[in-house]
Amino acid sequence: MTPRSKSAAPRAPLHFLGLACAIGVSTIYFNQPLLVEMGKTYGAPAGRVMYVASATQVGYALGLLLFVPLGDLLERRALMRRMYAAVVVALLLVSAAPTLAWLIAGSVLLGLVASVTHIVLPIAPDLVPHKERGRAIGAVMMGLLLGVLLARTFAGWISHIPALFVYAPRLFPKGAFWVTGGWRYVFIIAALANAAFLLVLGRVMPRLPPKQDLRYADAMRSLWTLVRTQPLLRESGLTSALVFASFSCFWTTLAYLLSSRFGLGAGVAGSFGLVGAAGALVAPIAGKLADKRGTRWVLTVAMALIAFSYLLLWAGVASSLPLALHIAALIVGVVVLDIGMQMAQVSNQTRIFGLVPSARSRLNTVYMTSFFAGGAVGSALATMVWDRWQWNGVCLLALGLIALAGLCHALGTRTREPFNPESRREHALDSVLEV
Repeated sequence: MTPRSKSAAPRAPLHFLGLACAIGVSTIYFNQPLLVEMGKTYGAPAGRVMYVASATQVGYALGLLLFVPLGDLLERRALMRRMYAAVVVALLLVSAAPTLAWLIAGSVLLGLVASVTHIVLPIAPDLVPHKERGRAIGAVMMGLLLGVLLARTFAGWISHIPALFVYAPRLFPKGAFWVTGGWRYVFIIAALANAAFLLVLGRVMPRLPPKQDLRYADAMRSLWTLVRTQPLLRESGLTSALVFASFSCFWTTLAYLLSSRFGLGAGVAGSFGLVGAAGALVAPIAGKLADKRGTRWVLTVAMALIAFSYLLLWAGVASSLPLALHIAALIVGVVVLDIGMQMAQVSNQTRIFGLVPSARSRLNTVYMTSFFAGGAVGSALATMVWDRWQWNGVCLLALGLIALAGLCHALGTRTREPFNPESRREHALDSVLEV
């Protein structure tokens, strides 16, 4: 097969793409500040309820693997509309989950379709010259990270809406279903917001024809070709998995930390997302630094910041300080943690999107599947560690994971990235991937 004509691509505003990413990705983070409330609804201990967060990330990783390659093969506006519609349905199913098992299953489904975020993200580098790729990715990633962080704030405070009584005898044989704790409202309101976004999407987003005439089975096989032929992709996938696993340790256990240690509820846990949103402002700066100093330098700084943030978070909780100083230490730690995470993500995605322009959705599939698989593992490990060693164990686990990421980074390639997309080697790989 041959690539489609390289005529000027339709333009969509970068900030709109950032909004699309924020809307999509926010749905998988609503549950994190609500885990304590969910546990009360189902009468389940922390060790079981925390798996809701892991389930969403597992579903997201599967969606990245199965759906995101379609971004290279199908008209992307239509694909996005179908997947955002599926997000609406999944949110409503989660809101109505009658048992914890159903909630976990619904969370997997929600993560699966919320992977639409990474059909949107690879569009950004197509809208700018090659030398500005880092800036474009940084602009869209700012929207994505704001969605991640503000989702927690939204969920934490919306959950305080009073309980709603729903009578649905056909769905619930006992005759009545009490929506306790208010957390279900979060998913109902989110479903309405996604439905409204669908209308905007149809008006603002231009038609984006597929880049290649390629069968789905061939596209899936080409994922292995990318993994086999691109050492930088393998390195970026592994380091990002370890970095995100470390990052997830904090957010998976934060609600239980605040509840057990300080007696604070879901609203305060969610507010830490608003604090961390300050880290999103570094995304455009990180993109420009990646263009100027190289992605390897930015990634080194990012890992150092994440390690420092966990030392601060650990000391801030373990020390004997007044409550206000504990919270202040947590706030500073969260800001540093999110700045480091954002820098790591922008630098990694800047370099992988420079490898094979015609396969950006598939590159993103390999990278983000690794990324969220790491997040799911980190959340699951943090759940087990919390049950036994509480916050001390969680911080040690997170530091160990970021140390492993640093080791992989130190042993990795030292070539300056991003690569020139017009190189002969890259065009040769294009033709291999299109067969």
